Amino acid sequence: MAEVDDITLEADKSEDFVSSKEIKKKIKHKGRSVSFFQFGAERVKSRFQAGKFSTCKGELSMLFNVREFLKWNRFEEREKVIKGIQERRRNRVGQSRKFGYDFLEHVKEEFDKETSLYFEDITEAFLNNFKVFCISYLEHKTRTVTNHLIYFRTLFNAAIKEGIVEPKYYPFGGEKERIRVKPTQKIGLTKEEIERIEKVKLKKDGPVWHTRNVWLFSFYFAGIRISDVLQMKWSDLMDGRLYYTMNKNEKPLSLKIPDQAKKILDFYRPLRQSQDDYIFPYLKKANPTSKRDVFVKTRNGTVILNKYLKLLAEKCMITKNLSNHIARHSFGNIAGDAISPLMLQKLYRHSDLKTTIMYQANFIHKDADDALDAVLNS
Repeated sequence: MAEVDDITLEADKSEDFVSSKEIKKKIKHKGRSVSFFQFGAERVKSRFQAGKFSTCKGELSMLFNVREFLKWNRFEEREKVIKGIQERRRNRVGQSRKFGYDFLEHVKEEFDKETSLYFEDITEAFLNNFKVFCISYLEHKTRTVTNHLIYFRTLFNAAIKEGIVEPKYYPFGGEKERIRVKPTQKIGLTKEEIERIEKVKLKKDGPVWHTRNVWLFSFYFAGIRISDVLQMKWSDLMDGRLYYTMNKNEKPLSLKIPDQAKKILDFYRPLRQSQDDYIFPYLKKANPTSKRDVFVKTRNGTVILNKYLKLLAEKCMITKNLSNHIARHSFGNIAGDAISPLMLQKLYRHSDLKTTIMYQANFIHKDADDALDAVLNS
């Protein structure tokens, strides 16, 4: 009761509303009763149950990486450590592909009783050593290391909110660990390269032909994510418009179907069995009532597309890395500064106009090019 009074008084001082349910949760989590792994595992399980399979898979992978760091023998040869990490990773992948594999049970077995790390143990020194381990032994790029730090910060904030750890142990912000997300170079195709893709002769119904159709369909709609394109159904098309909701942020959008996209749709229309049928062939065998099955087959489809995009690039003599996501960059590159930022924000489905401006800055080079010419050719 004394702890309840303390939590209530603290909430009164900060003028925050705290429900009886939240007080109960804070009391339950008081002290070192919930480890970093246990808390992270609960989050993974809740993400899985909510159908956010991509997110929960990524977070589970990060939990395994943190555990690898804790088990790291600094006196062991680097090659031997890396080989052991890779072997354990292969075993996990193999296990996940076996018949009867239960994701939730796997997470429970691995982390529900894992108490080797508590939030209070995650200090600046811990994070610095972890960064070294990620680069040297997990062979991560800078952005991947940053994603792990963001994950630590996210779990820490959630744990503080639930009363699992006191704010004084927070290792981020101020003069402590600061997460800096470095901008990446975004390169898109030119209009001439897009025309090469449109005109190249391909065997109809072949894998590269289908790949070209999906990629161009994405490009024609300002770079819709390929995973969203694969999950589109004929019922998403009405009155000459495309109505769809992004899987990433659940934002609805309606766009006119361009003539170029109509030509692609005409190829697949004869194969339509019903309005609820998928437009493209990659999810034809998916169980539409199973979010997990749709996710798995969508993921497999994107892997196949990326593979055949490399062949398409060769046929079109394109040396840039032709990938699923470059459709979005290509639209931005061709749009340049010809379209207002507000309209681009709508097309890109960005929540914040600043995001659109920063994104489009990757593709607007005219002022810098003119300045360079003015100096060199004056």
